[in-house]
Order: sequence, then C-alpha cells, then structure tokens
Amino acid sequence: MGDPSVKEAAGDVMPKVADDESKPAEVVAEPTGIWALLPSPAQLAMTFGIIGSLMVYGVLQEKIMTKPYGVDSEGNGGEMFKNSFFLVLNNRFAAGFVAAMILIAQKEYSQLKNTAPLYKYFMVSVSNVVATTCQYEALKHVTFPTQTLFKCGKMVPVMIWGTFISAKKYTIVDYAVAVCVALGCTAFTLTGNIVAKKGAANSSLYGMALMAGYLGFDGFTSTFQEKLFASYEMTMYNQMLYVNGCSAVMSIVFSALSGQIMSTLAFLTKHPQVLYDALILSFSAVSGQFCISYTIKNFGALLYATIMTIRQLLSVIVSNLLFRHSLTPWQWVATIGVFGSLLFKSWFSKRFK
Repeated sequence: MGDPSVKEAAGDVMPKVADDESKPAEVVAEPTGIWALLPSPAQLAMTFGIIGSLMVYGVLQEKIMTKPYGVDSEGNGGEMFKNSFFLVLNNRFAAGFVAAMILIAQKEYSQLKNTAPLYKYFMVSVSNVVATTCQYEALKHVTFPTQTLFKCGKMVPVMIWGTFISAKKYTIVDYAVAVCVALGCTAFTLTGNIVAKKGAANSSLYGMALMAGYLGFDGFTSTFQEKLFASYEMTMYNQMLYVNGCSAVMSIVFSALSGQIMSTLAFLTKHPQVLYDALILSFSAVSGQFCISYTIKNFGALLYATIMTIRQLLSVIVSNLLFRHSLTPWQWVATIGVFGSLLFKSWFSKRFK
C-alpha cells in the first residue's frame, strides 16, 4: 500500500530546479538538529485526524455499551443497550458505502468487482465481526483502560499468525517488546480492580476471555488482509468495500440468529439518542480508517504505529477523567511501561532502519 519512494522523515524538502538550466539549481537546506524531528503540516494533520476521530470513537463506544439511556433528572432508571451486532453493522455499512462511492468517483469500475474469491473476503469478515463484537461485549465486564491496554498486546497474536500464515521472521527487539507488553498487561490486572462498574464480581474473567478472543481474531484479520493485498491486485477501497459488505451481512445474520432485531428496533424507537451516538460512532470510525490509510501510504507504518500508541495512552487518560475509573499507582506504572515499550520500538525501528 505504501510508496517506498515517499520520504518518511519529517520536514524533508526536495531541491528546487531552476527554470533556466544555465543557472545553478537552488537547493533548499534540509532542517537540522531539533527541527528535523518536527512533523510536517501534513503529518500533523493526519496525527490530529487519527487521534481525534479514534478518541471520539472510543468515548462513544464506552458510552453506548456502559451507560444507561433514558435516565431521569435524578439519575434513576434507564436501560442498557445490548446489541453489539447493530454497532458492527452500522460501522461496516458506512465504511463499505463510502468505499463504493470513492471507487465510482475515481471511475475505477473494475474494482467494484471482487478480485479475490468471495469466501476469502468472508474469512476476513467473520474474524473481524467476531473480534469487534468481543471488543464491545468486553466493555460490559472490564473497564475501558483495561481493554485499551490489552489492545496493545495485539502484536503478540499478529506475530503468531504472521509466522504461520506468511512465514514471517521477527527480530529480537520485536520479541522483547512483546514480552514487556505482556508483562505490563499482567501487572495491570494484578495490581488493581479491572471490573466494569456495571459488571458482576466475577465479570473480569469473562471480560478477559472476550479480550483474548478479540486479540486472536483481530490478529488473524490484519494478517490475512495483508496476505490478500500481496496475493491479488486489489486496491484498498476494493478490500474495504467487500470486507465491510460481508461484515454487514454477517452482522445481520448474527442479529437474526440471536433474536435481537426486534428488541433493537424497539430500543431505538424508545431511545433515539443511541442512534445518534451510533451514527457519530460510524462517522468517526470511517474518518479514522481513511486517515490511517493515508498515513501508512504517504508516511509509512512507523509514524502510524507511533500515533496509535500516543492515541491509546490519551484514550486511557480521557476515559479515566470522563468516566472516573480509579487506577492504582501500580496500574499507572504498568500502563506507562506498556506504552513506553511500544514507543521504544518505534524509535528503535527508525534509528536502526
């Protein structure tokens, strides 16, 4: 997806060629010292785009799944929204629709057809729907900071899937960072309460099982998507269209099998606020997807990884302030250790690239 010719260093300036060939080309000096570390305006815009859209996504996700709707002025009553498949359907339909509109606008009509066998898109879709549903359901049982921290551990299943599916090899630094992240997540769970406020006393075990399911299926999703790009001549929008379309179909099927369609429609009629929140959730998710794709294509995966690490740390802080999660000092130490390990990996990759 990325163009290897695109320079990743912040502030790279190409030499200006003079109009008159008889005159020497005027070369603009590249930034040096601390100025070379500063991001370009485009990088800053994508940084704010990714962090802003995904933080809105995270806050709304936590609100929809953990806060009751229809609470009276005294804070009593209210009903919890329970259909995770509806949120998955909403997000996937929005992303697939936007991808189709972009292909039509760019007149890439050939990419409106599936370039890979449909069952391979469905393989990605099934794992993606299961992973996303596990993510939403886990919020009923563990706190948002717990979920966010464990998302950082996705590099472990990605490395496992990459070894089996694509025969990839990883460096000692990759394994060392994976171990540090795993130890940090373990320390976080052992040094404070991780149960969601609405969860039962034994919810944490079930919530952690859901997060393990999320990590495993999400790792397969990204690894298999990468393999599809390498095996078939498909654009990013072609894969977005078919994977999200298949995921929307799967969400409808799962909702029907679980008998939640009618109850969801009744809930939306009674509490239309949840539909408004879900629409903004989908808009922020789609915006985040496009900012992420632009960043990876034009500035490389390294900048994207760094941005995502910072975004996840900020999400923990914002969630802690808005929803008043009480983290112990040792949990904060574990959190800083996990994010510090990921930032070190980004720095190391750039320093010794």
